[in-house]
Amino acid sequence: QVQLQESGPGLVKPSQTLSLTCTVSGGSITTMYYYWSWIRQPPGKGLEWMGAIAYDGSTYGSPSLKSHTSISRDTSKNQFSLQLSSVTPEDTAVYYCYADDGTQDYWGQGTQVTASS
Repeated sequence: QVQLQESGPGLVKPSQTLSLTCTVSGGSITTMYYYWSWIRQPPGKGLEWMGAIAYDGSTYGSPSLKSHTSISRDTSKNQFSLQLSSVTPEDTAVYYCYADDGTQDYWGQGTQVTASS
């Protein structure tokens, strides 16, 4: 059973870069056909897919966020990370890491991030 755990700051100031890490247990981030994603949910809004890194290291990003986001991985730690630059209050949301291979999917519990001065 794959388990995902997000970590990172709960508060970030506008214009700063938000960095979040997802630690994976119960499976390897290099396991074939798995895609490891970041998804967020602003207050009162729906889920927004931000981007993903695949089992082979390929990365994919939402066109609306691609210029502000970067997703990377550390295979030695079995972690993948999100960096969101130039945050604004509109980036306040619960951030989730998510994994799927087309047949099964897994969610982290989510972490609240507030962008405020």
